[in-house]
Amino acid sequence: MKLISIVVPCYNEQETVEIFYKEIIKVINELPDYGFEIVYINDGSKDNTAEYIYKLTKLDSRIAFIDLSRNFGKEAGLLAGLQYAKGDAVVVMDVDLQDPPNLLPELISNWEKGHDIVYTRRTNRDGEPLIRSWFAKLFYKLINKLSDVEIVDGARDYRIMDRRVVNSLLDLGEKNRFSKGLFMWVGYDCKCIEFQHVERVAGETSWSFWKLFGYAIDGIVSFTNFPLKIASIFGIIVSLLSFIFLIYVVIKNTIFENPVSGWASMTSIICFLGGIQLIVIGVIGEYVGKVFNEVKARPQYIVKDYIESSFNKGEQNEN
Repeated sequence: MKLISIVVPCYNEQETVEIFYKEIIKVINELPDYGFEIVYINDGSKDNTAEYIYKLTKLDSRIAFIDLSRNFGKEAGLLAGLQYAKGDAVVVMDVDLQDPPNLLPELISNWEKGHDIVYTRRTNRDGEPLIRSWFAKLFYKLINKLSDVEIVDGARDYRIMDRRVVNSLLDLGEKNRFSKGLFMWVGYDCKCIEFQHVERVAGETSWSFWKLFGYAIDGIVSFTNFPLKIASIFGIIVSLLSFIFLIYVVIKNTIFENPVSGWASMTSIICFLGGIQLIVIGVIGEYVGKVFNEVKARPQYIVKDYIESSFNKGEQNEN
């Protein structure tokens, strides 16, 4: 009997933890040929998420519980789940049921057919703010043009990955992880399953517009150095324009001898150049910051408590 691990990161999800458990159990109980473990990760939640997950571990031995010492972020929580998952295949899901559990049999079926990664893609963004949808589409266009990794527009983290794919992901030593890109970067044989957008079953998302914007910046910086090239191009263009303007000023003052006029335009140009310099320094700073975080070599997360799941390949828990 093959073991399938279902990795479920949670942050302030006390309203959805039990609902997710009930829904996923309905699905996995219809798959008696497989063993399952559900790996809940509490990423430093400020509500009662940890207590709800702990109660579930007392009801079902298939549940593993990773309680992080604080909120380390989505990527750290996901990495913890992958590192602790014991399955022959690993499924990544959101606890808010925006990743439909009823797709799980189809994911497993395609994995059994030989696909190393079977991922899901949301075909629409109904109910999402227009500005957020527009920026999301822009992000996918930018990162696909700037990097050598193609990330499918609307692709979710919801996927099943063969153990060798998971091992390849864990072999990557980088601290600044952008999983959507890493899932595609490792390669392997992939298949996509599409589904319609599903609303959260309860609670509110912790992803604000600015958090998503910052996450998108991290993704671009992690997978391409093109912004640095843009900064260099800006520097060259502005330098050329400044040199041309300098020649113009020298000729004008030599012929007309009027050094006072033009102070307004000169001030504007200085401000413009200062803005360009700050942008370039900011872009460089993003990359330097990433390097700084890498060389510190701090752990990506700290586990405060861990409850291991129990799995016997000869039997299934009846809960």
